Amino acid sequence: MRAFAISLSALALTAGSAAIIAQAPALAADAGKIAIGGKAPMFTTTGAKAGKAYKLSLASELKKGPVVLYFFPKAFTSGCTAEAHEFASRMADFKKAGATVIGLSADGIDELKKFSTEACQSKFTVAQATPQMIQAYGVGLAGRPNMTGRTSMVVAPNGRVTFVHDDMDYRDHVKLTLGAVQSMAKKKG
Repeated sequence: MRAFAISLSALALTAGSAAIIAQAPALAADAGKIAIGGKAPMFTTTGAKAGKAYKLSLASELKKGPVVLYFFPKAFTSGCTAEAHEFASRMADFKKAGATVIGLSADGIDELKKFSTEACQSKFTVAQATPQMIQAYGVGLAGRPNMTGRTSMVVAPNGRVTFVHDDMDYRDHVKLTLGAVQSMAKKKG
């Protein structure tokens, strides 16, 4: 019986080795990702809203209600700009659900100040994701550990992560995070 299982495993490995190798970097990048129910690492960083830089503290933001943290790879790239536009267009819905939205990227503050006005339409904050934050949240881009992948999460006021969506395709991040905060608001109300 054991020899049969080994033969099947070897056959499956041979047939699927290209897929396994192709997925290996992505799996490595996900190794330390914060899980649902886990405690979100607290941070203070430099954020920008409407082109103005300021110190941003996750702990302070959580005092106001749930926080959507969305990590994105690079300001002014097509997917990141489209995602920022969509978050900006739904900001009234996030506010109605009591949520704050913060975009996080490893970009420099001058780039983020510009991005906050142009792509984010001055409607929400984007902030610097430091190498320590990227590691603590487990959101490093495979092969580029000091750059973030695309991961969105909702952090409840108690600091616990209640929702995580990890996908380089930007298209569902806004819809899914908004649904998560609206569900939290319904349970609360």
